[in-house]
Amino acid sequence: MAHIMRPKPGEECHDYACGSAGLLVKLQLVARELDPTSKVPLRLYGQELTAESYAVAQMNAIIHDMSVEIARGDTMINPKFKTADSKIRTYEIVVANPIWNQPFNPDIFADDPFDRFRTQGGVTTGKGDWAWLQHTLACLGDRGRAAIVLDEDAVTRGSGSKNEDRERNIRKWFVDRDLIDGVILLPDNLFYNTPAAGVIVVLSKRKPPARKDHIVLLNAARRVAKGRPKNFIPDDDIHPLATAFLKDEPVEGEVAVITRQQAAEADYNLSPSRWVGQNGVTDQRPVREIIAELLRLDEQAREIDASLAQMLVRL
Repeated sequence: MAHIMRPKPGEECHDYACGSAGLLVKLQLVARELDPTSKVPLRLYGQELTAESYAVAQMNAIIHDMSVEIARGDTMINPKFKTADSKIRTYEIVVANPIWNQPFNPDIFADDPFDRFRTQGGVTTGKGDWAWLQHTLACLGDRGRAAIVLDEDAVTRGSGSKNEDRERNIRKWFVDRDLIDGVILLPDNLFYNTPAAGVIVVLSKRKPPARKDHIVLLNAARRVAKGRPKNFIPDDDIHPLATAFLKDEPVEGEVAVITRQQAAEADYNLSPSRWVGQNGVTDQRPVREIIAELLRLDEQAREIDASLAQMLVRL
């Protein structure tokens, strides 16, 4: 995520579910890597709900000799970083790994004081994944960019349904306004709280001209190493994956670049696994041929059973 964001010296960066502040620290480390001569640090801001993680985040910043302003509180209900006129503060970069599939009560946010939902595709129901992305968008400045980790189902739920689905409608709102830069599918069993695959949704308020009206879909599921207790993406694969995403060029078996029109034709299913195959094109056999082979195998099985019965009688 940090290598995709490519932070520049002095940029303001925010993580509204910062946990131990690992993503913010990584942004600063990558900024130093990209510009070793710069003495201008990133300006880092985080918010965390749980007291234990808030304390660890403070220590993490001290250990890395970084200045990070961290506030404690519930981001969705009470975002702590606001402007003088009580609007949500905006940043050049937002990164976060919020709780996946968090129960979301639309009644609580029907009259959201920060107007994060009504004007951004509507208030979601059931699960809060797209509410987090709506909050992310509210945190982005005019040239802001973001990378948010969510459950893979967040980019598919409601697509293809005959019924009206609010999550699908919010995805449509984001796609129609060309705010989704891309989606990255991560390997299974990567996170400690779930074996499920996650995705990184990358947003951009101002895409480069070459990326306008395009969505980059990267399937990183094969870039996995088995570990104990969890899998991981090897360090040697991180740079190539980030480079492949930023190039905006198809790569067989790993990267697809679709247009907004193609996304609409797929009913806003943005899962990379739908667009990027793992093993290339699979030859399809006619159904009649498959049925004929099944009948032939069934007959062979009966003949084998009869022979085996005769052998057992003799024994």
